[in-house]
Formats: sequence, structure tokens, C-alpha cells
Amino acid sequence: MNPATHETVDAGMHYAYQEGRTVFKFAVTNMAEVTHEIMVRNNLTAENVDWLVPHQANKRIIDATAERAGLPEEKVMINIHRYGNTTSATIPLCLWEWEDKLKKGDNLVLAAFGGGFTWGSVYLKWAY
Repeated sequence: MNPATHETVDAGMHYAYQEGRTVFKFAVTNMAEVTHEIMVRNNLTAENVDWLVPHQANKRIIDATAERAGLPEEKVMINIHRYGNTTSATIPLCLWEWEDKLKKGDNLVLAAFGGGFTWGSVYLKWAY
């Protein structure tokens, strides 16, 4: 519709735009809710969840998800302050970084929110 020209580029017509506040609210609501749902579905409580492994997009989203699950910060893997949002690598990076703290049989809840407004959560029992 607007082929790139010097004028359209100067006018900023070819940049993606994101409504940050809307995305934030959606992410908080859905990542927290799906975490709560996976806990309910698997009869998990804050006491028997050993670790929450959240997508590292934003510390406030992580905090809201942990709060909704009733989990203290000590049970939440957080490394956004070191790496930032590494998109699809955030959860694997957390697992790699905390691997020495994980014990066989630990209950982990992984939760993510990502591109395309997708979100999900999974309950995982650590096996080694």
C-alpha cells in the first residue's frame, strides 16, 4: 500500500507499533491465569510447587504470575536482569542456570506468553 520511499521511511510508516500497556495487561492476566489453571488441574498448591519457571519478558509480569500462584520469590526462577528477554530461550536458560538447584522429583510449573498473543503452561516433574 505504501512502498518504501525516502519520504515514507522518514515518516516512520514502516515500523511496527505495539500498545505496550495493552500487551502488558493481556500478558499478566493470561500468564497468571494459565499458571493457576495448571496448578488446579494437577492438584498443586504453592507448598508443593518447588519452582515456577516463567517466561522472562518483564519482571512485573513474573511477579504478578507468582503472586497469582501464591509462590514466594524464592521459588521463582528469575534471570531477566542478566539476559533481558531472550524470547523463546528464556525458559531453557532458566532451567540451565538453576539445574544445580533442581532435585529429582521437584515439581516445576513452566509458564510463557509470547508472539502472536499465545500463552501456555505445563507441569513438569524433574526426573534427574
